[in-house]
Amino acid sequence: MRQFSAFGRQSLVAALRHSGPDAPTLCEGWTGRDLAAHIVARESRPDTGPGLVLPQVPLLAGWTETVRKRYARRGFDELLAEIAAGPPALSPFSLPGFEAAANLSEFFIHTEDVRRAHPGWLPRDLDAGYERALWEALVRSARLLFRDHRRGVVLVVPGGPRRRVRTGASTDVITGRPGELLMYTSGRRDHALVDVT
Repeated sequence: MRQFSAFGRQSLVAALRHSGPDAPTLCEGWTGRDLAAHIVARESRPDTGPGLVLPQVPLLAGWTETVRKRYARRGFDELLAEIAAGPPALSPFSLPGFEAAANLSEFFIHTEDVRRAHPGWLPRDLDAGYERALWEALVRSARLLFRDHRRGVVLVVPGGPRRRVRTGASTDVITGRPGELLMYTSGRRDHALVDVT
């Protein structure tokens, strides 16, 4: 999983560099610079973590946003260099197991947030191992992601695995490649190539 997290980091930096600091992203109201500042703050400032996990708590979310905005005042190239270099030595993200688990999905989703904000985007052709790692990350978090869903949910990869992640009297079957399912479950439903039946 660590190799795919590293690949995701490189892909995110490349997408941000290609798109530029002022380009839109799928993160509402955020430009490329805002997204880069989010990644740097997330990895460099553990005190912003509670606001990311509990955005409904104004005090926590407000502090997280204040710190992110401070980072956003830095030069775009400086932010990209910090992302590329990885987390600071004293950050929890510098722990190999934690970094890989926390960043695999995050980097994939944010890379697509940059790419899919532009017309004419096409899905990437992903390595089979990378897709497996995305699937495993998805099924670990799917129950939490669908906790407020009123119906049952089954996730299906065409020609691959399927997983019931929520039971219910009626069931939604969501079919797509692992990355597309991840985009769908993370709230990017209008930009995910999935079928829902």
